[in-house]
Amino acid sequence: MSILIDKNIKVIVQGITGKEGKFHTEQMINYGTNIVGGVTPGKGGGSIMNKPIFNSVEDAVKNTNGDVSVIFVPSNFASDAIIESIFSKIRIIVCITEGIPVLDMVYIKQFLKGKKCYLIGPNCPGIISPGKSKVGIMPNSIFRKQGNIGIISRSGTLTYEAANQIIQKGYGISTAIGIGGDSIVGISIKETLDLFLKDSETECIVLIGEIGGQLEIEAINYMRSKNNVKPIIGFIAGKTAPKGRTMGHAGAIIEKQIETAQSKIDIMRKNGAYMVDSPEGIGVMVDKILHDSL
Repeated sequence: MSILIDKNIKVIVQGITGKEGKFHTEQMINYGTNIVGGVTPGKGGGSIMNKPIFNSVEDAVKNTNGDVSVIFVPSNFASDAIIESIFSKIRIIVCITEGIPVLDMVYIKQFLKGKKCYLIGPNCPGIISPGKSKVGIMPNSIFRKQGNIGIISRSGTLTYEAANQIIQKGYGISTAIGIGGDSIVGISIKETLDLFLKDSETECIVLIGEIGGQLEIEAINYMRSKNNVKPIIGFIAGKTAPKGRTMGHAGAIIEKQIETAQSKIDIMRKNGAYMVDSPEGIGVMVDKILHDSL
């Protein structure tokens, strides 16, 4: 099984005629994702890669019944693109764009309340369920085997690294989701963890976090409250980062002691997560836990 996406989704690409949009649309099509059309204002009525182009998400939904959108538009237009998809009742919105102003995301988070919609991102690699669909920029060559391991990550490159190790050990991925590295993102680690806990075919969850914020702590406390029996393998990036300095992602800045890597590691380990000291240990730990449980 998988979470959020499957082979039946209908994907609309916002910014399909741009360089990034065009390239990654082709990659998604090659992976088997059902791309039903794209949106570029002013270019409606045309086509690209045999996919129709529309002037608005509303027109695209009306003509294709699209229920998922992926956004490849510049940061100064991205918040409007997200809101347009919400208004058009898109079920899952994946925003790849980085550099969206924090105040814009504060407004979008408020606007999302009560809506039947998940926003993944911004500044994220997207979501992928091997053998079913990919919505985003994750490399096709790595995510080639279905399985029972779920991945939640704030880092794109570490998502790929974890998936590669897991597959090298002979296991497969149910779904991998990169929630984004900004200080304010759509779907949280806790919400994603809840979806994996409810998925009958996900037996083990890899959680890759970073310094800054308390998303990982909220998620692990939630896991404890649900008496979770699924093993959680955790890694927190940024052990050597100094306090008060942004490291890589906009959200990776330590403001409180509890937001340091070591504090998060200690709290997660105390609450039952199997923590690894480096990304290279993820595949080994997955193998150990699943092998021991056989």
